[in-house]
Amino acid sequence: MSNDSTTAGYLTPIGDAPAYDQELEGEISRWILGLTGLNTNLVYPRWTDPQTQIPKNGITCCAFSITTIPDDENPAYVQTDAGAEQWSHETVEILTCFYGPQGMATAKQFRTGIFVSQNNDELNRAGMSFMQCGRVLNLPELINNQWVRRYDLSVQLRRKVIRTYDIKTVIETDNPITTGD
Repeated sequence: MSNDSTTAGYLTPIGDAPAYDQELEGEISRWILGLTGLNTNLVYPRWTDPQTQIPKNGITCCAFSITTIPDDENPAYVQTDAGAEQWSHETVEILTCFYGPQGMATAKQFRTGIFVSQNNDELNRAGMSFMQCGRVLNLPELINNQWVRRYDLSVQLRRKVIRTYDIKTVIETDNPITTGD
C-alpha cells in the first residue's frame, strides 16, 4: 500500500490527526466544567462503553453528546513543503442535558457563559470556536420510575481541521521529466 504520491495507491493522512472520540469529548467536558463550575464527575459524555454511572436523583449534573459533525462540502488544498494539506471546517453539534434540582440554573449559567469573550478565548485554545446555541428546553425524563428534572441546550462549535497527505511536488521528483517529443 502506498502512502505517498510517488507510487500508485491510496493515500492516508500523515502527522497528527484531529481530535475525535474520547479526546474531543474531553475538550468539550473541560469547556462545560469551566462554564458551569460543576465537579469533574458531574459532567460526562452520554452513550459511552462502559456507561458512566448516572448520579443519584437530587444531584445537579450534565450529560452531553456529540450528535453530528458535518463538514464543508469542498475542502481547500494547500501545497506545503511537507505535502498537501487538506483544510476543512467542521461544525461540532452538541446536546447538553442538565439534570437535578439546579438543572435550569446551571443550564442558564452555561448558556450565558458561552457568550463571554474570555470563555470563547479558552475554547479557541482547544482549536474550536462558539458558533451558535439554541434555547434551554424543559424536558423532564422518567428514570427508574421517577421523574427527573432535565434541561436541554443544543450548541454548535466550529473548528478547522487540517490533514496532511504526502503528495510530492514536481520539484521533488528523482526522475527526469521528459516530453513526448
